[in-house]
This record gives sequence, C-alpha cells and structure tokens, in this order.
Amino acid sequence: MRPTPYVASLRVYEPLIAFDPADQLRWSGIESTQDTNLAEQHLALRRVVFPESPALRPDGAHVLDIEGARYVSPWSTAARCWAAMDEFKSSLPSTVSSLFIPAGFEEVITSGIDIEEEKVPHILTQTWIIPPRWFSLFSPEDRVRGRDSQGAFTVIRTSLANAKIRSEKSHAVVQTAFGNGQVEEEIAQLGNWLDMFHPQSFLELDYGGLAGYLELSLLSEGEDGLDADTSVEDVHSSLAGLASSDASAAGRGYERLVSRWRKVAAFEQAM
Repeated sequence: MRPTPYVASLRVYEPLIAFDPADQLRWSGIESTQDTNLAEQHLALRRVVFPESPALRPDGAHVLDIEGARYVSPWSTAARCWAAMDEFKSSLPSTVSSLFIPAGFEEVITSGIDIEEEKVPHILTQTWIIPPRWFSLFSPEDRVRGRDSQGAFTVIRTSLANAKIRSEKSHAVVQTAFGNGQVEEEIAQLGNWLDMFHPQSFLELDYGGLAGYLELSLLSEGEDGLDADTSVEDVHSSLAGLASSDASAAGRGYERLVSRWRKVAAFEQAM
C-alpha cells in the first residue's frame, strides 16, 4: 500500500528547458525508472513527524521521458507547505488557528522561503475525493488504468494545450449556465494555474491511492472495478447538458460522478 493512500495529484510536467541551468542538471540525473511517487510520499510523512523547513532539503521531482525529451514536475515542497498552512489559517479565526499552528512550528515551515517570490506549485493535491473540474481537463482516451506493485492505478495525461482548451470551454459553459459564483471561480482559478506554465508542458491526473478505494467501491456494487469508472465521461456529459440547456442530462452526469466519489470519501470515516 502507498504511504499516503488517500491523496490524488494533478501535476504539470514542464520541458527541461523551462528550468534554470542548475535545476536542468539536477533533473537530468533522475533515473526514469526511479519511483519518485514513493519518495515524495515518504518525505511528506517524515515532515509530519519531524517538521523541518522545506527550504533546507533539496527538492525532488517527478519526470517523464516522451519521444526523447524530458519533462519535469518538481515537488515544489516549500511552496505547497506554505500554501497549505496559509489556507488552513485563513479558514479559521486567528485566535483559533494559533492553537493548531504554534508560532515555532510556523517559523520552521516558512524559514528560508521567499514568500514574495510567489512560486507556483507544479502539483495540486486533494484527499479522499477528486474535484469534478479536474476531470474536465481530459478526455477518456487520455486515461490509463491497471495494477502495479502498489495496487490499482489510474493515470490520465494530456498536453497542456489540450487541457487549457477544455478548461476555457468548461468555464464558458458554467458561466453561461450559472453566472459568476463559486463553481465558476474555481474553474477560472484552475485555468489561471495552467496559464503559468510552459506551453509545451503535459498535464497529469494521478488517482494515487484513491484508485484502490474506488476499485473496492465499484466491485462492492457489482461493477467491473476501475473499468467501470466513467468520471471523465460523466463530467463531459454534464457539461454537454448544460451547454444544450438540458438540465436533466446535466443532472444525470453530475449525480453519477458525485455518487461514485461520495462512496470513496466514505472510506475516510471507516478508517
């Protein structure tokens, strides 16, 4: 089992030329057969037990070698740790958040980080459920699923150019159907994130350990495991319904998606 079996990741892989020479040299030395996913998860768990400044340890990266070219998705540990802490603090009153994040711990997390630099993380993560807007960036043909040494997996990958086109279409459909609001804003923010990267990049959605929970849930319903997962199709079906003002079709696609992932999220309460 994966060290963090409850995390899904959305990763941007930029071409090696998008990085500075020092990083290019460092990323070139990563073996394509190295299990960087496992290494990233082990480091994340270590930092939960032994907090340390992310800036003090050389960051790792995931790599893809496609048609003789290397593409890199740095873990961006420092930026992600700071962003996660900042988001948590903003969700609670300052008088309460200090009880969860002592000043000493915050100093450890932020030491050595140039917050003004506003680094953009190459990886977004989500626990126990995958946001519908992530699926809208892909087509069913982009999806690969199966089993490996760590169990069931699903990985969906496309070019950044394709993902941006789909993101823009999704945003336009949702904005036309519902106007400005939280859902529209979340899709817009995702599109803005994609705009930050080299146009020749690739985008990848990795179910991570959630693939195993999804497989168990589908099998328990008499379905054919991961082969019965139509999350990408359901999101596109829902968007098509919205685009054609067919509320019934839009609702059916969305309900299929939400029902499927609600059962996966229920595993959190069972642990």
